[in-house]
This record gives sequence, structure tokens and C-alpha cells, in this order.
Amino acid sequence: MRSLIRKTKRLVKIIVGKSFFPRIDCNFKKDRFGSEYGGWDVAVEKVTKDSIVYSFGIGEDASFDIELIERFGLVVHAFDPTPKSIDWVHRQNFPESFIIHEYGLADFDGEVSFNPPENPEYVSHTILDRPSTKKNSITVPVKKLETIMKELGHNEIDILKMDIEGAEYQAIDHMSKSNIRPAQLLVEFHHRFPNVGLKKTKDMVNKLRKMGYCLFSVSSSGEEFCFIHKAS
Repeated sequence: MRSLIRKTKRLVKIIVGKSFFPRIDCNFKKDRFGSEYGGWDVAVEKVTKDSIVYSFGIGEDASFDIELIERFGLVVHAFDPTPKSIDWVHRQNFPESFIIHEYGLADFDGEVSFNPPENPEYVSHTILDRPSTKKNSITVPVKKLETIMKELGHNEIDILKMDIEGAEYQAIDHMSKSNIRPAQLLVEFHHRFPNVGLKKTKDMVNKLRKMGYCLFSVSSSGEEFCFIHKAS
């Protein structure tokens, strides 16, 4: 029922020009990992116990990460600088192969202002302007992808998931200027935010295609996009 509601909402958004049906470029055997809210499609034939997984944006739902760990026996490096999310993670009984890093992803190394959600019961903060909650913003640490990989001793990434509340655009822009090309890139785009808009997501999808990625799955909400690099 919830999936049907999401599809209906998406159709309405498409009609009013706030969403779109992107072209699926390639087909792979895929399975969905995680809850209905926090799940993602993964091209499973490309995943092994040695796969390197970076999961940016945990919130209070690590079902995607835990299911990957349980199925493949791999290690997930999870990243989230949000105090509420960090506290939630530390209260869980997660396996040792779920490793939390208490900083976020950006196109620079340093600190950034993080604006809280309008609903205090929610957890997701954003680096984007949010005038209604800006007075309650917090400062959190962030790092570039290449800095993170160097510190963790990784030369490549097999799965990179980004649910980072609008920061994905600058992160992908920065990645396009580097040689880093994760084999699978799972991205939630936030064109629903009024200060983002649909054009920015369309432009980013086209940029990823030029970077050698093909789109193999889009969620029923039209916000979660799953790409695989043609060289993988």
C-alpha cells in the first residue's frame, strides 16, 4: 500500500513538473536490500565478501547496511555526522562489520553548518539553506571522498550510497573532477527541496552518464537512483 501511495505521489509530481521518468540504461540482476523506507537496489552479481561499501547518511535506519552484511559477510563503512543519528547507532547492537564514522561527505575537508529538519521528530539535517531552522544549526565535520579513502586505505569503492540531504550534487561534481569511480553509485536526489529543483537532478544524471555510469534502477518515489559504472 505504501509503495502504491509513493507511486501515486510521483505521478502527481510528474504532472506538475516536479519529477520525471528517467531512461533506464542497462539491466542487471538486482535485489533490494533494507526496509521499504531505507532500502536500495543493488546489482548483486557484482558483490562479494571483499566488496568495499561506503554508506553516507544513516539517520535511524541501517537496514540496507545490515542486510548487505548478513548476506555477503562484507564490511560496511557508514558515515553520518548528525548527533541524533550517532546516538541512535551507538544504542544498537550492530555487528562489528558495521563501522560508523562520525563525519559527513563534502567537496572539502573541514566543518559545515548543518540545518535541522522542520519537524523535530525527524533526524535528517542538511547543508542547504533552511531559513525556518537556521537559528538552530549545528557545526559538523566533513571530508572529501579522496581524503576518506586515503585514511581508510582504500584504492577503490564497490558500492557508494549517498543519502545526504542535498549535498549529493556538490559531492558528485567534486568526484567528476577526480579519478574516483565507485563500481555502483546509489544516490537519493533531493529535487523536491525548493532550493534545488528538478533541473539540477536531470543535469546531474546526465553528468553521471558522461562519467561512464548507466542507470539500472529508480525507486517508486523517483528519488533514489542506482547507477553502475560501465568499466566495473
